[in-house]
Amino acid sequence: MHPFLIDLDKVSYTPEGTSVLCDVTLQASERRIGIVGRNGSGKTSLARVLAGLVAPSSGKLRINGVDVVKDRKAALRQVGILFQNPDHQIIFPTVEEEISFGLTQLKHTPKEAAERTADILARFNRSHWAKAAIHQLSQGQRQLVCLMSILAMQPRLIILDEPFAGLDIPTMMHLTRVLHAVEAHLVHITHDPAHLATYDRMIWIDQGQIVQDGAVPRVTQAFVAQMQEIGESDDFTHLPG
Repeated sequence: MHPFLIDLDKVSYTPEGTSVLCDVTLQASERRIGIVGRNGSGKTSLARVLAGLVAPSSGKLRINGVDVVKDRKAALRQVGILFQNPDHQIIFPTVEEEISFGLTQLKHTPKEAAERTADILARFNRSHWAKAAIHQLSQGQRQLVCLMSILAMQPRLIILDEPFAGLDIPTMMHLTRVLHAVEAHLVHITHDPAHLATYDRMIWIDQGQIVQDGAVPRVTQAFVAQMQEIGESDDFTHLPG
């Protein structure tokens, strides 16, 4: 058993010389962790680093003791990521093929993968989706397929990168209920702290660095206050750097 589920030590990410994350150090094991920040603050890059999809330029990263960049097979059992746009994640034409793929990556036999796929669909009362063509599903339905694909693999940690972007309110409410019941640890990345009200811990990131880290009400209050201050200023006159 490792002391922290998430362990980042001075992690920086500088693709093509641009500093996106700078010396991020974080240890966390809470069941529900929220990460907030403005667009361009480095949130999505942090999500991709945590999931092992991109390698840090410097520093060390472990998820449950596993180097998720170097050991991709072990990483599949530790961490999954739900992207903002499900179309960036889905690669197969039918629901059952999409869910089964990750299971075959974990070296399950085709029979085992089929059984697990049927189990996860039944758990969500979506058995009738098995043969459905994914392109015919709504964005919210495709997002649920992606989540079921991840849950079927039973990772310890699931990273959610703006999972409600583009969803209407009823779909967002349904996905919220589904996520609330998920047993895995969640790291939920968003620009809207309202989605994180029930979470155990909140981390505010800005310009690739942790600005504040702690209890949700305290960090939310500070974050919202600064966002309101920025909103009241003439922020749109500045050219992006």
